[in-house]
Amino acid sequence: MRKRLHKKLVHVGNFVAEVEVQLIDSNEGWAPYLSRENANKLDEVRKALHKGDMNTATRLARVYELVPVNV
Repeated sequence: MRKRLHKKLVHVGNFVAEVEVQLIDSNEGWAPYLSRENANKLDEVRKALHKGDMNTATRLARVYELVPVNV
């Protein structure tokens, strides 16, 4: 079993959060996969963005606001 860092994106409304998680590579099952803690972290960031709780979201991830480009 090998663990490696990976960045997952969570998109909610006009925001995108870049969440750093560990992927677990294994010869068994559906590798690579997330640990329960990392899956919960993604869910917590998603819920925080839905509620507009930027303090929680920015504590767990790097958050970006999407702005439309007018050409």
